[in-house]
Amino acid sequence: MKDRNAAKVQTGTYKEHFSLSIENETLKIELIPQLGGKLVSMMYKPTGKQWLLDSGARPLRQPEFGSTFTDWDMSGWDECFPTILACPSGGDEPILLPDHGELWSLPGSCQIEEGTVNCTIVSPQLPYRFSRRISLADTDKVKLSYRAENEGDKPIPFLWVPHPQFAITEQTRLLLPDSMERMLCVFGGEKLTAGNSYSWKEVSRLTPEASGDARKFYYDGKVTAGWSGLYEEVSGNYFIMSVSADKVPYIGIWIDEGMINDRVTCALEPSIGYYDSLETAINNGTAQVIPSKGCFEWEMELSFGVGEWLKAVQP
Repeated sequence: MKDRNAAKVQTGTYKEHFSLSIENETLKIELIPQLGGKLVSMMYKPTGKQWLLDSGARPLRQPEFGSTFTDWDMSGWDECFPTILACPSGGDEPILLPDHGELWSLPGSCQIEEGTVNCTIVSPQLPYRFSRRISLADTDKVKLSYRAENEGDKPIPFLWVPHPQFAITEQTRLLLPDSMERMLCVFGGEKLTAGNSYSWKEVSRLTPEASGDARKFYYDGKVTAGWSGLYEEVSGNYFIMSVSADKVPYIGIWIDEGMINDRVTCALEPSIGYYDSLETAINNGTAQVIPSKGCFEWEMELSFGVGEWLKAVQP
């Protein structure tokens, strides 16, 4: 008997770009290899919920390496590696790493194997290969398996965060473990103050109405549990992102209510390194290192559903 929920991979076109999609009866995930493996669609089929923000009126085209992230499409899910902010790479002969890292502006190569898509990007400046394998772990779960390989003779320090720009289309609550009661503001926008901490319950709700403001938070220290999420309070759609807190011990949350993007969006950013700048993370001892001729691996699970979201974070 044919398994209706078995993952299938198909080729297609998304806004004039070659794309790959992996889907089953419940989920459809689409990516563009040429744009750093950017995820452009995460669809939960039972409710028709599209979780990722599209490029809207901005053109979706190949960015120039070394350019500024906000000058381009500002959509979908990019990987920030080996930094977020432009900074030196560290090491004996540091080079300048570009804004939001190297990957988002580079073409990737993809391999399709048994219902999975593995996208690999090779750095033009450092001797590493970055890979992300996507598979459907269950009817309502996606597994992202990451691998950073160092082909050089010296260790490579790095910082990593995903940068998914989620579409906020109704009143939405940002979810964190109850034990993480307060968040450190690192960019306050017009209303908050960088350096202050805020009660998460008081700053964790979003609406689709653009205010022209923005803000960014980090949990101050290592996370107490490796999950975060979004819950739509009208429709009940939820999205949960889970990582191993041992390998991905920090988290940042970016909220943009129309200051930089043209619509309300947010990004859940579990992080290897604290925070934003590789140079900062090296100096404060939180950067991770790929050993010479070695690799570093980590995983993430994405859970989708409607209704009781707590079931997705219970062990």
